[in-house]
Amino acid sequence: MDRTERFYRIERLIRARGSVSFETLRTELEVSPATLKRDLQYLRDRLDAPIVYDRLDNGYRFAGDARGTAHELPGLWFSDQEIHALLTMHQLIQGLDADSMLGRHLQPLRDKLQGLLGSRGDATAAELLRRVHVVAAARRPVDARIFETIGSALLERRRLELRYFTRGRGAESRREVSPQRLTHYRSTWYLDAWCHRSEGLRRFALDAVREATVQPARAKEVALASVRAELDGGYGVFAGRRLQWATLEFGAEAAQWVATEQWHPQQQTQRLADGRLQLRLPYADPTELAMDILRHGDQVRVLAPQALADEVAGRLRRAARWYDTAPDAA
Repeated sequence: MDRTERFYRIERLIRARGSVSFETLRTELEVSPATLKRDLQYLRDRLDAPIVYDRLDNGYRFAGDARGTAHELPGLWFSDQEIHALLTMHQLIQGLDADSMLGRHLQPLRDKLQGLLGSRGDATAAELLRRVHVVAAARRPVDARIFETIGSALLERRRLELRYFTRGRGAESRREVSPQRLTHYRSTWYLDAWCHRSEGLRRFALDAVREATVQPARAKEVALASVRAELDGGYGVFAGRRLQWATLEFGAEAAQWVATEQWHPQQQTQRLADGRLQLRLPYADPTELAMDILRHGDQVRVLAPQALADEVAGRLRRAARWYDTAPDAA
């Protein structure tokens, strides 16, 4: 571990144990006596750490007025709980990121955090990383080079030229956009951007970007409040200003799970006497909402609006046709 990690480790050991002998510190840090003496001197003289030597305990402790308090070293410091939380988030990112594009850049931070927790006699960091298991089903991976190009343009406030595949039309097009925000929603990443061709805010799925090139022109600035108002008002990634309200009714079995789910921040729920549940929420486009409704199968029905009920019923009838004819015997 480097000197910064040793400083943190010394303070952590003293804070946790009250008094720590010179030999224990040297063993924990795996350094020579001369190095440990220099570290202790530097902490006291340069960083004002209230570390004193107690002859009765034959160990180093914090001075009486500092006992039990957390002396703040300069720089970026975390409690053990905060480090564990950060390491857990690192595991989540790696588990959700098929190409490890973010995990690769965050690896130095993880190494530093593990060093701060200690490496000898303290396996909590390694155990945490071993015990956190993330399963991301049906994810839509994003090419790492495209992600990094778009991320750079976003931070540098430059325009992008995208070669974009529109799934609905099954065709590619070129767009010049001004990136405003990256959003991770469910299975993939999205770019919220001002499209200079359509002169409006649009959301682009990064897994549908075939090519991205940073342009020299400065990005058009759109207030993030306007981006949120335009794109976050309705349901999921198909949000927009023209909202409708859907009313769904779930059977008692599904209601046990739906009651704890958040489909939308403005949703309204009502439990019925027989265990059923009614859910009312806003949406802008029925596509994604219909997909979430369909995953509950025969445990949900759409009460309103009728157009959404017809959309879901039509999808169910088309799905049933796949099973009308038994497949040929192998």
